[in-house]
Amino acid sequence: MHIPAFDNQNRAVVDVGDAEVPLAYFNIVKLNKGVSFISVVPGYETCLVPAHGTIDVKVDRDGNEIASYDAIGGRASVWDGEPAAVYVPLGCVARFVCRSETAEVFVAGARFDESFEPFAVRAANIDPVQYGSDDTKTHRKIKHILGQKPPGKVGRLLVSELFTVGAGGWSGYPPHKHDTDRLPGESRHNEVYNFRFRPDNGFGLQLLQTEGDTYGQAFHIRNSSTLKISGGYHPCVVAPGHEMYYFTILAGQSQRPLRQFFQPAYAYQVETIPGIKNMIAKFN
Repeated sequence: MHIPAFDNQNRAVVDVGDAEVPLAYFNIVKLNKGVSFISVVPGYETCLVPAHGTIDVKVDRDGNEIASYDAIGGRASVWDGEPAAVYVPLGCVARFVCRSETAEVFVAGARFDESFEPFAVRAANIDPVQYGSDDTKTHRKIKHILGQKPPGKVGRLLVSELFTVGAGGWSGYPPHKHDTDRLPGESRHNEVYNFRFRPDNGFGLQLLQTEGDTYGQAFHIRNSSTLKISGGYHPCVVAPGHEMYYFTILAGQSQRPLRQFFQPAYAYQVETIPGIKNMIAKFN
């Protein structure tokens, strides 16, 4: 389902127990300098990622402060510099305050039933991968925030930033899905995207094709579009002359590692796109 850009007034874009993607949670919090926000997401572990700006974060458990992190973030936009984040365990309260002139904070979550310890993700912890090529129109870069080797223990949540490299091209290709737990070949992960474009009048298309259907649906995605993906094959494409970014939340049903199933008619292209096997391995 496509959710066009709107002023969510710091309320969840994809809330707890969503009918389509019940495993995932997503909020966008916009603050001015000195203003604070309290994030409480019952039943979900979460990750705070400033899209731009800088925040100070305190994490409470049972009314007691258990961790404090200063100066998380600092980039001017998602296009500038490396991301940073704070992992907030199940059952904890995150209190964060804006210390820059403004800040926009993504709150990503996954349903889980254990509580671990909070930790910060700094630039040195980001796990990058670049794959594809201009020739195959698949050139892109991924910055794993909570990826294969996070600096602390995580339950079911994967968080990444994905960029098309160059102006125009495909992402999430060959078409793949992850809507059924049939391990080891495929895992069930709900997924949520939030898109940004440079220039910001850019646009793209998100395709969703259910298993067994000859034709799927196409959604017109623009700046700050949100996509909820509960199932089906889901490649996307950005128009020529624009770069595309999307913040990615993957929430697993039974495990954290992602096992993608590639659409059989196009799966052979895994062998033709440079570096794609390394990309796949980074989600495992």
